[in-house]
Amino acid sequence: MQIELDTLDRAILNILQWEFPLTHRPFLAIAERLNVSEDDIISRVKALKESNIIREIDAIFDTRALKYKSALVAMSVEPSRIEDVAYEINRHPGVSHNYERDHYYNLWFTIAVPPYGNVKHEVKRFLLHGVREYMILPTVKLYKIGVRLDMLADEEQQEVRPTEEVKSIQRVDFEASEEDKRFIREMQKDIDLVREPFSVSASRLGVSVDAYLEKMRYYQSIGVMRRFAAILRHRNAGFIANGMIVWIVPEERIDDVGFRLASYPQVSHCYRRPVYPSWPYNLYTMVHARSRDVCESIASEMSAHVGIKDYTILFSTREFKKERVRYYLEDEYQVT
Repeated sequence: MQIELDTLDRAILNILQWEFPLTHRPFLAIAERLNVSEDDIISRVKALKESNIIREIDAIFDTRALKYKSALVAMSVEPSRIEDVAYEINRHPGVSHNYERDHYYNLWFTIAVPPYGNVKHEVKRFLLHGVREYMILPTVKLYKIGVRLDMLADEEQQEVRPTEEVKSIQRVDFEASEEDKRFIREMQKDIDLVREPFSVSASRLGVSVDAYLEKMRYYQSIGVMRRFAAILRHRNAGFIANGMIVWIVPEERIDDVGFRLASYPQVSHCYRRPVYPSWPYNLYTMVHARSRDVCESIASEMSAHVGIKDYTILFSTREFKKERVRYYLEDEYQVT
């Protein structure tokens, strides 16, 4: 079921993505902000989920803060085998994103493994018939992370300028206790669309709602939880161009360029990654736009601003998997 989004729907989606209230009645807080009823907000959020615009609403944790190991992996797969290879990769619980892109390296996925795991070992599971080449591309430096699709912005009129302040990425030495793991497992679950959704989660843990909310705020304050938010299906929300822009940046300029590109509101992710003899790209930015033309225009504007002309845009042509990493589900890592 698809619905026609009005201005109120779009305003709700913006709040859900970035400013979900950590209160007893979050939908009431959103309703008061938008001057509508709580029941109207809940009804609209339900419709947005039923129309497959909202995937889920839950906590987003920092992979590194939880000491998980992760990497982006690029594979070159024979086109006739790509669906079969993607299916096997998707079975792994640590694989959260898996896209076909319009390039010789046509399959790109992210994988995370527990602290005791080994990314290379897990990736070798996927060297199936039809895989021609692959590259493991861990994060060397993170400049920005956080998808926020601005549902209210007019892309045709929106200026492409570096207007955002790039926040420092907080790192803490966090050792999860068994209690922490119980809380984090629960916070990863999609919330119920009821007036007091956190009471459902708290009751499953046998704690008060206040204790549950306090734990979430604590995880957020130390950077373990990046935020509690909705994740949208980009294409269904109208952002059909998922462009991974890869750049060749001189070593002495990479931090400067990385932070400058990260300050563009159109950029959701900005990473430095290692290079390979056949792959000289060392900086990656993600841009989600309503069309390829808009994405290409954004890339061109950014290129002119930072003075880097060597870049390529890899557009996704098919989404095989997209979900959040699920942490502390160790038993599921025994993939056959």
